Amino acid sequence: MVGDYNLPNLRLPEQTEVTLGRWSQMRRTYLKEHHKILYYNLLTKGILNSHLAEVQQRASELEETLVKQMAEKAGLTEQMKAEDMMKWVRLMNNIRNSAQEIVKNQVIFA
Repeated sequence: MVGDYNLPNLRLPEQTEVTLGRWSQMRRTYLKEHHKILYYNLLTKGILNSHLAEVQQRASELEETLVKQMAEKAGLTEQMKAEDMMKWVRLMNNIRNSAQEIVKNQVIFA
């Protein structure tokens, strides 16, 4: 009872604590801003954290795989790293940025 009104005593189900990484934070923000119904459904069912943990794992694995494949395709080797460090860093940054864009499109915003 609050004054003359009966208000329901609602509580969310217990969720496991998950350390949110970069990808899971992006996914949570995306769901909150663009897919509010899905976000609140996951939240009220108590599976939001497990969903975010799964997204974090999938995105990290995909990014790592893509960076390795793209680096091999571009011919980035340890020898190149030793000979011309700045060129190697520049190319690796380009590859990493490309891989992150792919992860965003395939995992985070899907």
